[in-house]
Amino acid sequence: MTRVLCLGDLMVDVVARLSSRLAIGSDTPAPISLLGGGSAANTAAWLAASGLPTTFIGRVGDDALGRAALVELARAGLELAVSVDPDRPTGTCIVLVERDGERTMIPCAGANAGEARLPDRMFDDEAHLHISAYAVFGEGSRRGADAAVSLATERGCRLSVDAASAAPLRAFGANDFLGWLPRCLLFANLDEADVLTGSDDPATAAAELATRCGEAIVKCGADGAVWSDGHAVLHEIARPAEVIDSTGAGDAFAAGALAARIAGGEPSDSLRSGNALAGRAIAVLGARPSRDQERR
Repeated sequence: MTRVLCLGDLMVDVVARLSSRLAIGSDTPAPISLLGGGSAANTAAWLAASGLPTTFIGRVGDDALGRAALVELARAGLELAVSVDPDRPTGTCIVLVERDGERTMIPCAGANAGEARLPDRMFDDEAHLHISAYAVFGEGSRRGADAAVSLATERGCRLSVDAASAAPLRAFGANDFLGWLPRCLLFANLDEADVLTGSDDPATAAAELATRCGEAIVKCGADGAVWSDGHAVLHEIARPAEVIDSTGAGDAFAAGALAARIAGGEPSDSLRSGNALAGRAIAVLGARPSRDQERR
């Protein structure tokens, strides 16, 4: 059975759900939760909840937050290939969730900035390597991503990449990212696709990105998602859903799309499965499956 290797960031999210606008320079009371986060770790957790054998490859600090994060991932059913950084703390992200579910993130990469240690034996022609682009944006972490791509290509693994987030993608540089990008299935939301192509039309952006890497899916939130291989273009609308917290919706989408693909589904199946899992993600606070969802 295909094993998915998710390489990239693991974070501890400090989530504040705001009930009013921020009072700049003053206080804005809000309930605060300490939850699991990190794009690659989130996707791994959703894949495991979908029943796929999944390994998370990343780094944590030698601290209580890191140890707790690893316990949580293990309880979610993941195999862990995680190295401990003796100097940097576990990555942490402040997440401000607005009343409409939109989130703003203030991350500190911490141990994620270092080079991941790869589980060499797991890279084979039945594995699928999924990389969060957060691992590409930093010089140290990019060495791990580069080594993983080289090993996956050599061993015949399938590849997918998530473009991560528009602001760091813009800072890294669209041309540099596209130059780095291997042949893969690329996931990007509409803002990220716009950074990479200069187009805010999802079909145009998906087709252009696919010519660079082979296949692309542009996630459009409530409007669903668009897939292209550079020739054909498919669009699947998402079902309406109440938005509690949009954190991790794109990570869940990637997991759903990959699960359908690994099961032998067509691109349309991947879009529908991605939309469905993203719909589950936005219905709960935090970026990971809730305990109730894991039992479904």
